[in-house]
This record gives sequence, structure tokens and C-alpha cells, in this order.
Amino acid sequence: MSEYIILSIFLFLGAFIAAAATVVGLLLGYRTKNTKNKMAPYECGMETIGNARIQFKVGYYLFALLFLVFDIEALFLFPVMMNFKEIMAGHTALSPIIVLVDLAIFIAILVSGLAYAWKKGILKWE
Repeated sequence: MSEYIILSIFLFLGAFIAAAATVVGLLLGYRTKNTKNKMAPYECGMETIGNARIQFKVGYYLFALLFLVFDIEALFLFPVMMNFKEIMAGHTALSPIIVLVDLAIFIAILVSGLAYAWKKGILKWE
């Protein structure tokens, strides 16, 4: 039971510190008016052309998701490849056949995602 008391104390302290920091920032913070220049995005000192949120919405988000997919691929494949010799020798709790089938399914899903992005034209530079 004492573990729950300690946990609740830490949760309360965390919430209190976050709320206190927000309130102090609102009370003591410097306030300015939202002008057109202040709200404009800064892009290398050049005037912005068009609206990237509307014009490239689908392409940008799919490109970002593609990055996340291959980032997760690296996170998944790295530990498997570091222990590949032990897995293939049968020195782990995992069967080598199960690991190979799992890797094949995982890479097939990634290749299908890459093919979809390629078909949509996300990887074209203009």
C-alpha cells in the first residue's frame, strides 16, 4: 500500500509543479499584441509564397509518416541483427524460423508502404 502513497505523492507533485509553472508564466510573462509580422512564419528572411499547410498537406504528412516507418524499422532491425549469430545458432529463446518469418513479414509490410508512397509520388523532388 505504501507504494501507491508514494506514487500518488509524485503524481500530485508533478501536476502541481506543472500547474504552478504555467500560472507563474501567465502572471509574470511579457504580453504583446499579435501583429501580422509577429504571426508570420520565419523562412530564411524571405517572404512566404502560398500556404504550405494547404498546398502540400497530404505529401508532407505522408513523407513524415514514411520517415517514421523507416525509423521504426531501424529500431526493430538493429537488436535482431546484433544478435543474429546467436539466434541462428539457437542460443536464444526464439526459434530461428520464427525470427526469419517475423523479419520477412515485417520487411514485406515496409516494402508495401514504400510502394504505396512511390505510387502516390511522395518521393518525387520538384
